[in-house]
Amino acid sequence: MTEFNKDAPEGAGHGGKFKHAPVLLQEAIDLLAIRRGGTYIDATLGLGGHAYEIAKRLGRQGHLIGVDKDTAAQAIAQRRLSEPPADLKDDWPKITLLHASFAKIGERVAPESADGVLADLGISSMQLENAERGFSFQAEGPLDMRMDPTSELTAEQVVNHMREEELANVIYEFGEERRSRRIARAIVRARPIRSTAHLAKVISASAPTMKPPERIHPATRTFQAIRIFVNQELDDVRALITGKTAGARTVLKSEGRVAIICFHSLEDRIVKDALREGAQQGWWRVLTKKPVTATEEEVDRNPRSRSAKLRAAEKV
Repeated sequence: MTEFNKDAPEGAGHGGKFKHAPVLLQEAIDLLAIRRGGTYIDATLGLGGHAYEIAKRLGRQGHLIGVDKDTAAQAIAQRRLSEPPADLKDDWPKITLLHASFAKIGERVAPESADGVLADLGISSMQLENAERGFSFQAEGPLDMRMDPTSELTAEQVVNHMREEELANVIYEFGEERRSRRIARAIVRARPIRSTAHLAKVISASAPTMKPPERIHPATRTFQAIRIFVNQELDDVRALITGKTAGARTVLKSEGRVAIICFHSLEDRIVKDALREGAQQGWWRVLTKKPVTATEEEVDRNPRSRSAKLRAAEKV
C-alpha cells in the first residue's frame, strides 16, 4: 500500500502553476455535475488545482468555497484563485476560503446550501518537498508532520514519548506495516530521535527493504502511519462521510453530490463502506459501483495518479 501526492506544483510561489493537472480532474468534474451558478465546496483546497477548474465553470452567480487546514497551501491557492483567465475576469464566481478541517465543513457552511463537495485526500507535493514540514524521509527535517501548523500533536511527540506497544499499534493500524513491533522497538531504543532523516535511518536498519515486488523504502509505511495518526486523517474521513452535523450530508442540498479521491486503501475502504451503508439507510445514491481510476494517458503523464481512486454519491 503505497501513497502518492495528488499534484505537482511548479513555481508555487508565483501563482501556484502546475506541471500536471490535478488527478482525475475531468472525472471529478463530470461526477459532480457542476452547474453554472451553483455553490461548490473544495473541502481539501490544497494548492487550488481542482478548485480553479471548478471556478471556471460557475460564472458570476456561482460560489466556490475552499477549505483547508494548511495555511501555507491556502495562501498559494488564494493567489491562484485571484487570477482568473482573461476571458473570465468578468464572469468569475465569488470565492470564500476557510481555514478548517474538511471534517468540520458543516460547522462553517450553511446547511443544505451546496450543490457539490469535492475532497482529494492525497498529500500535496508542496508538503512533501518542504523539509521543514517533516513529512518526508528523503530530507533532513524536524519531526513535525502537522497539516495544520496550529495543531498541538507533532510527530516528535509520537516518536519520542509514545509507549512502545502503542507506537507499534499505530504503525500496524495506520501503515499496515507487518514489521511494526520490530520497528517500534528500534525507535524506542534509539530515543531521542530528533529528525526525519534520523528516524528513517533507524527504521531502515531495523526493517530493511523487502524482496521484490516490495520495493518501496522501508520507512514509507511508518512515516505514513505517524502522519495519519498526528493529523487524525481517518477520523476526519469518517466524519466527512458519516457526520450527522458537520459532514457532507449536512451542507449538501437534496441531489447534491460528493466526490472523494483516495490514495491509499485505508481511506478508500472507509469511503466505500460508508457510502454503501449510507445507501442502505436511504441517505446516498452511489454513483460509482467501482472506483474511477486514472487512464493510462494520465498515469503516463503523472505516475502519482496511479493509486488514485474516485468514488461519488448523490444525496437522497
